[in-house]
Amino acid sequence: MSVLATLAVAAEEGGHVLVELPIPALMYGVIVFGIFLVLAAVTFSFRDVANRHAEKAEAYAREHGASQSSH
Repeated sequence: MSVLATLAVAAEEGGHVLVELPIPALMYGVIVFGIFLVLAAVTFSFRDVANRHAEKAEAYAREHGASQSSH
């Protein structure tokens, strides 16, 4: 069957089946926003991690002859 014939048959059948969402549309946004907040909290929990290990980084730099830089 060609695409045109398929479209003609589909048009003759009339209406199409409407599939309803299992939850209200607004709840999808609320769920996604909640996931975003959880991911933001995880990201925020890693703040200042590099500074916690500054002594180790400086010791490594001294041992391996790297110049100290303040990034």
